[in-house]
Amino acid sequence: MKKLLVICFLASVCAMNTVAQQIYNFKVKNESGTDVSLADYKGRVLLIVNTATRCGFTPQYKELEALYEKFHAQGLEILDFPCNQFGEQAPGSIEEIHQFCTANFDIQFPQFDKIDVNGANAHPLFSYLKGQQGFRGFDVNDPTGKMMDGMLRKKDANYDKNSDIKWNFTKFLVDAEGNVVRRYEPTEDITRVEADIRQYLNPTISSIMTRTSIRQFTSQPVSKSQVEMLLRAGMAAPTAVNRQPWHFVVVSDKAKLTVLGAGRNRMLEQCPVVIVVCGDLDKALSGKAQEYWVQDCSAATENILLAAHALGLGAVWTGVYPIDGRVSAVTSLLQLPSAIVPLCVIAVGYPAEQPTPKDKWKTENVSYEEYGK
Repeated sequence: MKKLLVICFLASVCAMNTVAQQIYNFKVKNESGTDVSLADYKGRVLLIVNTATRCGFTPQYKELEALYEKFHAQGLEILDFPCNQFGEQAPGSIEEIHQFCTANFDIQFPQFDKIDVNGANAHPLFSYLKGQQGFRGFDVNDPTGKMMDGMLRKKDANYDKNSDIKWNFTKFLVDAEGNVVRRYEPTEDITRVEADIRQYLNPTISSIMTRTSIRQFTSQPVSKSQVEMLLRAGMAAPTAVNRQPWHFVVVSDKAKLTVLGAGRNRMLEQCPVVIVVCGDLDKALSGKAQEYWVQDCSAATENILLAAHALGLGAVWTGVYPIDGRVSAVTSLLQLPSAIVPLCVIAVGYPAEQPTPKDKWKTENVSYEEYGK
């Protein structure tokens, strides 16, 4: 049964990889009418846009060119596809469109031949993009988003029920592996687009933003060298006055894993190894500052989670401290000295699931204080 689960998991991973690679199968015509394979852009982060030259959003060309100049050398490509389907706002030939864009916005990124993005004649590339990232609505709290929603709803009360492109300057972000990871409506603030581009161009930021908790694991073992790399990452965390008040217990014994996971945390029974992150009170600060060990060990825990993700492993942390019953149970099972206090247990293994990371960005969780005031 376990072998069957592993085979099914590997097959699903291969299938996902195949889907991601599909974008490189498409061919498009450039401004000269020559076929170009998107395989030419393998390994690059792509921002694919349908554009128009007589649209209220046309000034976005300036923003797009600024993104291109800022990030092209780091691996970004912007692929521009003029489309005349929205208010007939992209008239003229591709030569005329290109001349307009270079004269008015000095664009340097590739511009391709005019296409349809919706309907029976939609280019297969955009049919694929829409299938990967559907329409999620306009932000009606934004005046422009509210205007777009009202305008389109007058024409079709159910316009938001399909994945069609709604207007000019809809954008799709494709990561370096070929995954279509984001869709932006034309009303989306360019700063959000830039933040996501930075994420997918920077491996560190990408690991932070794409890490998610894994609770199902395959039976594949995690090597001792991999565990040591996780521990090294944990010990690289910041620590108050450099006290490094942590102690790590690595558990791979199945009997102990079963006890750790009994009842509440069944994934601890399934994973091949856990790391118990503990505070060493003998190393911690004294007096009122003693509880800094919790912050230090939490930082170490986050480093371990990120390192696991970067290594292709899955991980999830489960809380122990400050709940007395959990602390005493783990202490007793592992026969820990009184000065060693377990903070959390991290399950580690090869993932048998691929959950989509949650977008946790919420503007209401942020307040800005202007400098100089």
